[in-house]
Amino acid sequence: MPRLVLLTEGFTGRSFELKTDRSTVGRLEDNNFQIPAPSVSSHHCEILLKGNDVIVKDLDSTNGTFINGEQVTEMALPIGQVVRFGSIEARLEASAPTGATGKRVLDKTAVLPQGVKLNELEQGTQKLTTFDKNSPFKKKSNTTKWVFIGIGILLAVVFIAVLVFVVFADK
Repeated sequence: MPRLVLLTEGFTGRSFELKTDRSTVGRLEDNNFQIPAPSVSSHHCEILLKGNDVIVKDLDSTNGTFINGEQVTEMALPIGQVVRFGSIEARLEASAPTGATGKRVLDKTAVLPQGVKLNELEQGTQKLTTFDKNSPFKKKSNTTKWVFIGIGILLAVVFIAVLVFVVFADK
């Protein structure tokens, strides 16, 4: 059974299994798949199951329905493709495969070690790296900063001098 998995930040990981021949997507609670986002219309679109095909039909939504960046009114959505409701993106995925016993087959996700290893902690900070003058990581010079400070001081002195001249010239 196919499902829509939301990809947009703030909604990431939310999914909806397409169990019926007709499901509605929209912002209001009376939709089968509610997406409470301002860019999603109250009744944005409907998802139709026709055999093995998944059809996306826009319901005259304000911000449109897009499949792979192309605005559509009605179009088949292949597995793995991205559909966008306003600014909310979702990918159509096939449900997880099941084994002969009917139980879900676990995916082959591998855990990658991260972080600092214990022997690296024991070594401390013995691996200090120094950069030579030709390194792309050398410290930047402060010449530009000092030039701007000098120009600022010079302008302040000139401004004060003009102000003093104007005040005493009237007397």
